[in-house]
Amino acid sequence: MTKTKTFVYDVSEHLRTPEEMALYLDACIEESDGDAAFIAKALGDIARAQGMSQVAKNAGLSRESLYKSLSGERVPDFSTILKVTKALGLKLHTVAS
Repeated sequence: MTKTKTFVYDVSEHLRTPEEMALYLDACIEESDGDAAFIAKALGDIARAQGMSQVAKNAGLSRESLYKSLSGERVPDFSTILKVTKALGLKLHTVAS
């Protein structure tokens, strides 16, 4: 019998361009069903892809605070989300549905 090998998939390893990061965030927002922690986790994935220390510095937050805020286990303040999206070089916008 052959053993199946499994690997941990880390989406942050596959987010290479700003366009891929923006599309990933848009997809996560669409799928979130209003779950703010899920969206925060997606921002955390993007931040890890860019380098968490640099994103924390650009956002004016400590690296530890950023990890906690974007872990998906809590809902960060909206002001934190705005700081992080700006530090990531992303913009939030709306469209009529």
